Amino acid sequence: MTLSTHTDLGLRRPGAFHGTERIVKEETDNFDDDMHSDENGPVEIGEGLQSVALIDNRTLRRESLRRSLVSQRVSWVVAAYGSLEEWRASEDLHPPLAAIVFHLGAQKATEAADQIKKLVTDAGSLPVIILADSDDIVQIVNALEYGVSGYIPSSVSIEVCAEAINLAIAGGVYVPASSVFAIRQTITSDTSRNGRLAELFTPRQIKVADAIRQGKPNKIIAYELNMCESTVKVHIRNIMQKLKATNRTEIAYKVRDLFPSDTA
Repeated sequence: MTLSTHTDLGLRRPGAFHGTERIVKEETDNFDDDMHSDENGPVEIGEGLQSVALIDNRTLRRESLRRSLVSQRVSWVVAAYGSLEEWRASEDLHPPLAAIVFHLGAQKATEAADQIKKLVTDAGSLPVIILADSDDIVQIVNALEYGVSGYIPSSVSIEVCAEAINLAIAGGVYVPASSVFAIRQTITSDTSRNGRLAELFTPRQIKVADAIRQGKPNKIIAYELNMCESTVKVHIRNIMQKLKATNRTEIAYKVRDLFPSDTA
């Protein structure tokens, strides 16, 4: 993987990192007493080793996650800091960067949208992975739209977390299995709803029924659908007959489950 040398992240240019001579004592905890572990046991830190920056403003949570990742004998150094600025000030103490893990905690991705977008822009070709408490599908989709290479909910195991970071470093994108199932269920549900609507109403009647569901008066419906108000009334009568409804309120009640929710 080609590492970015984007200056906003203060990344070192090729050849700028020379072994461990610049690693101060307070940073060696990341390396297991100046040693790093792989599947074959401890190996000395040398050329070719990469690091993952873990950004988390909660000290206990950050340190716990760092130690947990190290316990997985990952092939990269975990450099944990309270902010991106702290990491930038100390990045030359670590091997070249391979990925950034940004821990949102209870904060939603939509609430941290500007931070995430800027981090993704600054990172260039480096993968940015979001770690958050929420596994809400809306937040996951939004985070992916912001350009991240993975979204790890805190409900997953540390083994899955480590593998998700490895996947992002390798060029993949990680999303939790639960979100994939949720997307599938949403698509299936939407398809089923669309099928029922098509069986009941004509395309024009579907639009009128949806407008009634939203509480719009006939004049507004006529204006938005570019039809005469008398035509709207005809559509409403036909909808009432098909639903065996006696008024607009009953129409709105009976079609409420046939249309997707308006809430995010």
